[in-house]
Amino acid sequence: MRMPLFFTISGLFVASAVQRPWRSVARPRVARFLYLYGAWLMIHTAVLALAPDFPTDRASDLGALVAQLTVTPSNLWYLYALALYFVLAKALRRVRPAVLLAAAGTLSAVASAGLVDTPGNRAGLYQNLVFFLAGLHLRGYVLRWADAVTGRRALLAAGAYAVALAAVAATGTARLPGVAPLVSVLAVLLGIAVAVRLARKPAVGEPLAALGRQTLPIYVLHMPVLALLHRLIAEPIAALDEPARFALALGFPLSVTVAVLALSLGLHRLLLAIRATWLFDLPARRPTRRPPVPPATEPPGPSASGPSASGPVAPLVPTASQ
Repeated sequence: MRMPLFFTISGLFVASAVQRPWRSVARPRVARFLYLYGAWLMIHTAVLALAPDFPTDRASDLGALVAQLTVTPSNLWYLYALALYFVLAKALRRVRPAVLLAAAGTLSAVASAGLVDTPGNRAGLYQNLVFFLAGLHLRGYVLRWADAVTGRRALLAAGAYAVALAAVAATGTARLPGVAPLVSVLAVLLGIAVAVRLARKPAVGEPLAALGRQTLPIYVLHMPVLALLHRLIAEPIAALDEPARFALALGFPLSVTVAVLALSLGLHRLLLAIRATWLFDLPARRPTRRPPVPPATEPPGPSASGPSASGPVAPLVPTASQ
């Protein structure tokens, strides 16, 4: 559910941007995400080297780092995919949506079935393009579904998703081409329905929306925080006897999640306080210095009716009011 839902929503947000000229969208929609991906890949690589036992994808040598920067993205691949998908969507905006969705759906089906080589997080790139394009080209249908969500429809979506998961598990067909994308479509419909229902309850929706507006710092910071936390607590927990570990496990996932969120947001505030804003956004362009404009002079020769040298001079460059 998670990545197909994220990319469907991301596709919704670029519907107008793909129609704008490249000069107005290349920086915020492409350069920004590639910059953040590259900057945080370097940070992750350095921090994860301090926790070698933490089980996650990492670059252990220069070759692997170059691969993660280019063809096989790291755990930060969502940022990489946002830039790549936008470039593809804009470059192919004149192609019929049905053709694009069919091609991207085929790629997703083939990748999810393991029929192509997908090292690292390359599988996610192949599988989720169709959902980004669906959010973009089927935006009206997605929004109509969101507007029409009721408690009954949310329950029906949950039931359909549960039945599909049970059927796939019972028949062992998860790796058949097309099965995973189709089940993910049901997951996206359910995810949107649940989000809409939660958003209609201010006591729950508003805090979640506030958290959702801070997803970028959480996304880029949570893995280093979790890795360092793992280094601190993994061995002490492993040394506990089995009943103690079992009791701890009951609340461990939730408590660690809360701790990682709090630490990530706290670290984000600290970094902003020390003006490290470049870690969370593409640095602003420096204003171009224009050559000084020479002062206007009076035309040669006497003029009885013309302005004197001390009189008003019309601006050479139109002002904002003009």
